Amino acid sequence: MNQERPHALNDAPLGRESAYPERYDASLLFPIERSANRTPLGINATSLPFVGGDEWWAFELSWLDLRGKPVVAVARFRLPADSPQLIESKSWKLYLNSFNQTTFADREAVIAFLQRDLSAAAGAPVTVELHGADDAELAPQPMPGDCLDDIEVDIDRYTPAPDLLACDESDIVEETLHSHLLKSNCPVTGQPDWGSVLIAYRGPRLDRAALLRYVISYRQHQDFHEHCVEHIFVDLMARCRPQDLLVMARYVRRGGLDINPWRATPGWTPALPARLLRQ
Repeated sequence: MNQERPHALNDAPLGRESAYPERYDASLLFPIERSANRTPLGINATSLPFVGGDEWWAFELSWLDLRGKPVVAVARFRLPADSPQLIESKSWKLYLNSFNQTTFADREAVIAFLQRDLSAAAGAPVTVELHGADDAELAPQPMPGDCLDDIEVDIDRYTPAPDLLACDESDIVEETLHSHLLKSNCPVTGQPDWGSVLIAYRGPRLDRAALLRYVISYRQHQDFHEHCVEHIFVDLMARCRPQDLLVMARYVRRGGLDINPWRATPGWTPALPARLLRQ
């Protein structure tokens, strides 16, 4: 695998005027080292405290068949959490748009190009699925578990505050909770990133009001989606020490792409929720 060289964030296409490509161009992909954001959280790249991945859905993918007729598809990508690089979202969008006026023999050829280029940029194998626009799997479903959002709480902190988290160590439970009140901001443009977060765990019972206040505390935080999920995972493990933990965020689509990172304790492979209405 020819691994792409990661770039400095200030060179990213985010926040810049961009000319949309007319022909296939893999050089548009912009890899970014994960380690820069993991090190401040105490995450060691050679010994990750979690397993997981970043699931991307692309709704603006098209190419030309051998007769020049457009083909459209919805793509699902899975990027492993242990890849050394993530891929900046606007560069991903520009790369996918470079397929628009490019001819491919069939869907298998498109998948082969996508897998090769994205894997090179991430530094690890990326899997690709293509779905038809009417595929029933794309239908939205509700987030599983209990929703926290109707809990009455006073909020006065809008940057990550792990000290808000609390749990009852005498009461060991297994439950799934979620909130649609997750919001963070792009670290480059400052634009809002809206999302829902799911927390499934086995361990000391979490104080639900405290957990909701903690989720809302990301509201003015600037970071990539993937690192927000890792931040939540690390804070929950440090403050409440569950035996098993899954943190997953499903972010609202921007530019035809949505990002859905998940991180879980090794050895625990819970079922992941389906797509949400807002996506």
